[in-house]
Amino acid sequence: MPEAQPTAERTTQQSPEAAAAAAASAAAADALRAQDAWRAAACLAVDPVGLGGAVLRTDLGEVTEAWLAALASPLPPGEGLRRLPPHIDDERLLGGTDLAATLRAGRPVHARGLLEECARGFLVLPMAERAEPQLAARLGAALDQRSVLVAREGQQREFATGFALVALDGGRASDEHCVPRLRERLALHVDLAGLRADAPPALARGELEAARALLPGIQAGDEALQALCATALACGIATLRAPLLALRVARVHAALEGRDAIESGDLEFAARLVLAPRATVDPSAQASEPEPPPPEPPPEQPPDASDQPPEPRDPTEVDKLEDSVQEAAQAMIPKDLLERLAAAELARTRNGTAGRAGANTLAKRRGRPAGVRAGRPGAGTRLNLLATLRSAAPWQRLRGREAGAQAGGHAGGQATRVRVLPDDFRVTWYRQKKQTVTIFAIDASGSSALHRLAEAKGAVELLLAGCYVRRDEVAVIAFRGRQAELVLPPTRSLVRVKRSLAGLPGGGGTPMASALDLAARLMAQVGKRGQTPTLVVLSDGNANVARDGTGGRARAEADAFAAAKQLRTLGARVLLIDTAPRPQAQSQQLAELLSARYLALPQADARRMAEAVRLAG
Repeated sequence: MPEAQPTAERTTQQSPEAAAAAAASAAAADALRAQDAWRAAACLAVDPVGLGGAVLRTDLGEVTEAWLAALASPLPPGEGLRRLPPHIDDERLLGGTDLAATLRAGRPVHARGLLEECARGFLVLPMAERAEPQLAARLGAALDQRSVLVAREGQQREFATGFALVALDGGRASDEHCVPRLRERLALHVDLAGLRADAPPALARGELEAARALLPGIQAGDEALQALCATALACGIATLRAPLLALRVARVHAALEGRDAIESGDLEFAARLVLAPRATVDPSAQASEPEPPPPEPPPEQPPDASDQPPEPRDPTEVDKLEDSVQEAAQAMIPKDLLERLAAAELARTRNGTAGRAGANTLAKRRGRPAGVRAGRPGAGTRLNLLATLRSAAPWQRLRGREAGAQAGGHAGGQATRVRVLPDDFRVTWYRQKKQTVTIFAIDASGSSALHRLAEAKGAVELLLAGCYVRRDEVAVIAFRGRQAELVLPPTRSLVRVKRSLAGLPGGGGTPMASALDLAARLMAQVGKRGQTPTLVVLSDGNANVARDGTGGRARAEADAFAAAKQLRTLGARVLLIDTAPRPQAQSQQLAELLSARYLALPQADARRMAEAVRLAG
């Protein structure tokens, strides 16, 4: 065995020529990516409203600040950059009542929000991957409608917006991305990760004005439209917004180059910056599939003199344009596209993973502020004094007249008081994370104990180490013999977990139905306590003990499937890890009935199993 290692290493090593070619190709790709990144800043400066903005995939630092500086340097006054706090409230974002001015004037006075203050500028959103859904919805609606309607506290006001959004996304090491609601509306997706901050000279003010003047007259032929749509289809892009944004980017790029028509270089630039980052499939994989046979030609129709023949085209030129645009997009698609999409899907769909914070819930005293609502203080809620005064301020003149009329026209010094009625009361609600309880249902039967029981025990201990820091809990159900048993109620004690797992024996039948019934009861109890349950089933799926404890594989499988259907009604997150040496069809069918994520780990150890639970729980 020791002598085989050098041979394996020699077979996997590249020749010097191949290594040099790979290094040169990587250097050329980085140079093109850097050139596109700085050119994207110039395009966004020319047409911020038409492009909507940009998503910067960045690790932050000097290169990000250099890109933002290149974007802002040629802008005229009134189109600068403004930072948008990720947790901004609606009062600051959309505007509201200026309390002090309203009390002085005796009439409603509007206070402008950030969107109105930056009506023609750029908003920079840090940590866009963690933006609240409510904020993303507000920004998306403003980008689409280019206006904002504010209706609150008895007032209604609409103002126009023409801002562009720059969303700073996580770096390459992060599996989180900007929320889809914003990503699809921002034309340019720029990858700054790994680039240096030595930017080329920024766009001059004169070049910016010349490009803006030339942009309305840029024409696009049918060949350009066909090439962009064909490339979007080859990349698996199902929405029409992407090719339309790509066409807009191509027109802006042509204006920067001083041309009055779109050329192939403009389309290739748009394909790299707009279509490639949105790709869901690899065009090269589709190209390798055999093409379907051409359809049968329709029967010949008699010629109609009224029909005008279409203008002749050169199909060769159209095909060449489509190929060049698709090659430009394909060059920017990462090789691990499927893995990245899977990681992004997990990050998007999970709502608190195993061993992490649970689902959001409204609370009265603790957590992150979730807005102000009408209501009276008490029963745990607290009065929001400023919001209450803002609600009462617009009505002070009318209430003062009513108070003077009731006092016979002599209100005296009481006219300067702020009159607050019960309908004006506002209370603050908070959003906090529920505590997560991860329930492990471990197959300790003879078929499973022979293979993976030790790894399952180690995985539970590794997960609990992280749960203890986050104050989450872990419970353990073991099923073997005739029925399942709750060997460890929900706890955060690492000592109790190790003691319970150390004394967990293996052997006997597999009462899967009993385990799922016990897990359902425990999950219902956890939900009633206001916690978020997550079930992780570790088994080889070979159920052979029915609900009543009798043997028989057919009846045991039927009972297990019935128990899975009942557990699915709870709507909780479930992960089924197939611990068999080979993936079992019974386990996959059981996962479908549970609406669970199925994961086969035929050769995983405890650490890999724990990592799988963290990612897919």
